[in-house]
Amino acid sequence: MIEIKSYGSSSAGNAYVISDGERSLMLEAGIHLKNMNDVDWQSIDGCLVTHEHGDHSKYAMNVINQTGIDLFLSAGTQEALKLPSYRTNTLKALNQQNIGNWTVLPFDVQHDVNEPLGFFIQSKDGDKLLFATDTYYIKYKLPGITHLMIECNYSIDILNKNVETGRIGNFLRKRIVRSHFELENVKHFIRSNDMSQLQEVWLLHLSSSNADAARFKKEIQAITGVPVYIA
Repeated sequence: MIEIKSYGSSSAGNAYVISDGERSLMLEAGIHLKNMNDVDWQSIDGCLVTHEHGDHSKYAMNVINQTGIDLFLSAGTQEALKLPSYRTNTLKALNQQNIGNWTVLPFDVQHDVNEPLGFFIQSKDGDKLLFATDTYYIKYKLPGITHLMIECNYSIDILNKNVETGRIGNFLRKRIVRSHFELENVKHFIRSNDMSQLQEVWLLHLSSSNADAARFKKEIQAITGVPVYIA
């Protein structure tokens, strides 16, 4: 069974480690490594980076230089970050690749950057983890998801109330709606996919202003019937 640990999941920084009990993958490089002291770096098969924004990538060079772990990211993200070619591997949407113990299917997502990716990750034991953040929509149906790590950034009612009270401007509202996953859209994705094997859900990247963690957890748990965690 896949074990998931979150080291940060917000605009301040994002990083996660998933493990099959033997080998691990790092997801995102947006947290300083000094804040990941308990990670067994020798067990990490690679670090997947979804896109170029600093809260997901600003410590990518530290990962390369301090751990010797290979990075995996799209050509568009590599172009934006201008990382050295050594220990950097480019992924293409819908081209499956084996990375150590893991089989990774990258897929395109919808965000305001060049070539962002989500990842459908299968362990050697057959568990299937979907990782998708910083996207307002997922157009694919992915089979047999056992572990769901998905952005749930905001709810439209809280966002609209913040606009009405002047806490959030209209320009920022438009950007959020076009680049981040809303609660009802997350529910629609869950209902549209085969979740019969689902074991747990992790809600990622909740907004500090436009989200309600307790409400989101309760509503997603009600439609999935499995444990829901806030990263």
